[in-house]
Amino acid sequence: MRSRLGDKIRLQHILDAIQEIESYLGDVDFEKFLENSMMRYACIKQMEIIGEASNHVTAGVKSEFSSVEWGQIIGMRNVFVHEYFGVDATIVWEIIKGDIPDLKDKIEKIIQNLE
Repeated sequence: MRSRLGDKIRLQHILDAIQEIESYLGDVDFEKFLENSMMRYACIKQMEIIGEASNHVTAGVKSEFSSVEWGQIIGMRNVFVHEYFGVDATIVWEIIKGDIPDLKDKIEKIIQNLE
């Protein structure tokens, strides 16, 4: 599945995971996020999916669209998977609010470019 078609599928997985995070949060503020462990862990799971899908995007696409921080995304996934008891909810929130919207825009543009 290491092809442009495979890349498009992986990128769609990333976009789907972002949309899941958005659906979980709605208009939730940080306090409600902290209080709701199910919401936090659901968001973390979707972020793991983003990282895993990013890991399977081909090197060519990663190189062509180098404005995406592929290495950081994959590294984030590894932290979430292997350090699950040490994950800081504040950092998760900051990623969701600060980085995910920009990533969504970039992924949408990449998918359009691949079509």
